Amino acid sequence: MAELTGAVIRARVAVAALFFGNGFVFANVVPRYPEIKAALDLSNAQLGTAIAAMPLGAIIVGLLASPLIKRFGSARTSTIALALMGVNVVFIGTAPGFGLLCAALFVAGSLDAVTDVAMNAHGLRVQRRYGRSILNSFHGVWSIGAVLGGFAGAGAAQAGLSLTAHLVVTGALTAAAALVALRYLLPGPEDAERAGAADGEAERDGHGARRPVLRVAGFLALLGLVSAAAASVEDAGASWGSLYLRDELGANAFVGGLAFASLQGAQTVGRLLGDRVVRRLGDRLTARLGGALVLAGMGAALLWPSVPGTVAGFGLAGLGIATVIPAAFHAADELPGLWPGAGITVTAFLLRIGFLLPPPLVGLVADAESIRLGLVAVPLAGLVILLTAGVLEGRAASAAPR
Repeated sequence: MAELTGAVIRARVAVAALFFGNGFVFANVVPRYPEIKAALDLSNAQLGTAIAAMPLGAIIVGLLASPLIKRFGSARTSTIALALMGVNVVFIGTAPGFGLLCAALFVAGSLDAVTDVAMNAHGLRVQRRYGRSILNSFHGVWSIGAVLGGFAGAGAAQAGLSLTAHLVVTGALTAAAALVALRYLLPGPEDAERAGAADGEAERDGHGARRPVLRVAGFLALLGLVSAAAASVEDAGASWGSLYLRDELGANAFVGGLAFASLQGAQTVGRLLGDRVVRRLGDRLTARLGGALVLAGMGAALLWPSVPGTVAGFGLAGLGIATVIPAAFHAADELPGLWPGAGITVTAFLLRIGFLLPPPLVGLVADAESIRLGLVAVPLAGLVILLTAGVLEGRAASAAPR
């Protein structure tokens, strides 16, 4: 294990602050979707389309993350993008019409994608300084931020707090924290911590030759697929959990917010324990068990609908997907011969499809039949994870120092 200095420990805290802020800021908006929908008189399909603008922005603009990291570094890229997210969240709550709501969510997705790639890239730099796996813990802190943000949004809705005032305070706190964190992140080039970076070993495989382009592209495509399935599960709790509980199961505003909070809470536990679990089981087996948990948990919740069962089902789904995306990001970042952050950028680009397609599809099914039927997409995503987790690392590779 590498010797840890005060600067490296402070960098870990600063990266954790970025993950927390990224999870917290938008989670405040999610429990207030019903108010935004009512204020703008939107149908389920319109709300789903507006929500889909967020992953659309992430897909279109997110590919700029790697060039931005190459030009400005992951530290400045992640902190400035997160600060701008704090500003933009106010526009989501104050949008006067459907078109401007779509535009605000498009910008939110764009900034989130850049922040996501850059903070993961910097987190992997810190992980290499530590000489052991800590990436799941960063994602656990993200989940803590999302849970607290979800509770804050649900509490603000239940208390009748002005949506504008609520999001102004949320955005200001997020922007300030991001700018403070910048001071404590790691300096230097992005590949400074990579073993063999100086002599070009990082660009070559075990036989000393560059990996074929098609092999790398295929590997990234598979990582994107398993990540997209996990992302679609997370999106279902964020986009439709509150509406399902309130509109079809009769829950109040606070309880409606518990679907998202339950998913994120269980995901938090899974990620905080994830580094130890994958050392025992490997990323591959851990993800397969998680996919089975999503399939069984949400499948049962939809077959026998109830408020407690639905909240529990979303919780099991969150636990199931906890380590999938961090494992995919780490595998992508270790691919040789790519720009700093390029592997994560491509994987993140592909996983955003998991956020882009489901909201309007679930919305269309909800308008035609019911939200309950639309949410069948969640256990199906669990099945996809179960079937595609073979692309992730086995026990021996996952247990190795990262």
